[in-house]
Amino acid sequence: MSQTPKTFDTLAVGDTLPPLALPPINRTTLFLFGGASGDHNPMHIDLDFARKGGMPDVFAHGMLSMAYLGRLLTQWVDQCQLRQINARFAGITHLGHQITCTGKVVETFEAEGEKRIKVEIQTANQYGEVKILGDATVAL
Repeated sequence: MSQTPKTFDTLAVGDTLPPLALPPINRTTLFLFGGASGDHNPMHIDLDFARKGGMPDVFAHGMLSMAYLGRLLTQWVDQCQLRQINARFAGITHLGHQITCTGKVVETFEAEGEKRIKVEIQTANQYGEVKILGDATVAL
């Protein structure tokens, strides 16, 4: 995929990252992520356990959505350019939710001898419900 290089001089506040649209969350994804991450919390893979906990069904690991945000960023810039990622969970991602990750440049600045940008990032489902809000600092 050919992309225009991102430089401090070519990016501006308000520029957006190409969105990352993902397939609907399903049980297989949750099972595979649990194995890959070592997070075997039964709330994410055991329907009976989730129901005993008051949930209608299992739901996605918060860190799965964080991984998706990491992919959003690393499809935009090289991983070695990431300086910081902050996030807070704003809602539960349920089975069947189709998550889209988005980002927008909100600040340009210099720190520690580097030109950097701050990007607001988020995940939202197909209904526009935000599930994670955060920001990332990227060196250019």
